[in-house]
Amino acid sequence: MTINMRNVALFALVGVLFIITGFLQSWNVMLTILNMGLISAILALGVNMQWGYAGLFNIGIMGFVALGGLAAVLVSMPPVHDAWAAGGLQIILGLVLGALTITAAVLFWKRAPAGTLRGLGVTAILIVGFFLFRSVFDPGVAAVEAVNSASTGYLGGLGLPILLAWPAGGLLAAGVAWLIGKTALGLRSDYLAIATLGIAEIIIAVLKNEDWLSRGVKNVVSLPRPVPYEVDLQRSEAFVSRVTGWGFDPVAASGITVKLAYAGLFLVVLLLLVWLAEMALRSPWGRMMRAIRDNEVAAAAMGKNVTKRHLQIFVIGCAVCGIAGAMMTTLDSQLTPGTYQPLRFTFLIWVMVIVGGSGNNWGAVLGGFLVWWLWVMVEPIGLWLMGALTSGLPDGALRTHLLDSAAHMRLLTMGLVLLLVLRFSPRGLIPER
Repeated sequence: MTINMRNVALFALVGVLFIITGFLQSWNVMLTILNMGLISAILALGVNMQWGYAGLFNIGIMGFVALGGLAAVLVSMPPVHDAWAAGGLQIILGLVLGALTITAAVLFWKRAPAGTLRGLGVTAILIVGFFLFRSVFDPGVAAVEAVNSASTGYLGGLGLPILLAWPAGGLLAAGVAWLIGKTALGLRSDYLAIATLGIAEIIIAVLKNEDWLSRGVKNVVSLPRPVPYEVDLQRSEAFVSRVTGWGFDPVAASGITVKLAYAGLFLVVLLLLVWLAEMALRSPWGRMMRAIRDNEVAAAAMGKNVTKRHLQIFVIGCAVCGIAGAMMTTLDSQLTPGTYQPLRFTFLIWVMVIVGGSGNNWGAVLGGFLVWWLWVMVEPIGLWLMGALTSGLPDGALRTHLLDSAAHMRLLTMGLVLLLVLRFSPRGLIPER
């Protein structure tokens, strides 16, 4: 069997798993898993660019996913005019003062002669600027959060179509990644991992606590959707008559139609990103990135700017994660900062990349689909398996304990899959060529 035939067979096998899920459970369930699988594949693709292309170990993935979700709110939600009137301009002015303070401190540090006076001058600028910033910013925040805090209490967004939030999420994540990369990419790989994890925690903490920005843990709900609502389809006489004529239940058919529409949009984005990633990987730029990954010293000796290229691929990978974060928030129709758990979901995305094959874009996509399907389906499969194994036991504490332990099958399965792949296919299911 050739390499291409083997790869096609692996994708076909994953497709069969989804089809079996549709037959054994329901097509609504299958499409729900498929949509998150498409988003997971995009996330794995972004991480694969950083690790597979350049060897950058980023475990702050969920921070950039959260920034993509924030972009969906800032772009698509309607502005809260009362909040803007109460303190919106004051918040903007406070943020401008904060940015000017940091800029002034940096410029003073660069232009002042080295010595004690330079340190004292920077300290004085930062202290004075901090108090000016807080004196303007805090009253504005208090005024905005006091405006109908039960349902709004934030500034809202621009009221633009939700699809524009997807590239906006990538741009927002890329901008933050550039700021982080300018300071963190000079660190050794293990320190870079710790730094990115800490930064992700800071981003998520800001989303949870700054109510004026995204309502914090009160969540932003009812985001606009790029596809019709199920209830609108059920009220459409043309849709009901069509699906009824085909022998389908209108309620189930409306859910399937909406999920298929999401799947079509997500698939277009995924294929576009894979095509761009493949073109980049096969270009001279891609060969240069792999050369830097394999031997930074040799690449630097050949005149390549290693730090600049690391920053470049770090920004690109984070932008892809930001796009996936905006898509995830669009699918959920709400932003819930409390659900962004860096360690848990970062581990899952890394398993996708390792299992699929780091350095190979199609391998990352395959890992995204396969690992997400396992993550969702292992628990019901484990519950069925444990029920079959304990069917001969009498009802009691032991049988109850064994049945309850089926919920822990997810992490056990992820670890087992990871061990098996590393043992029998250490370069992943679809290795880098």
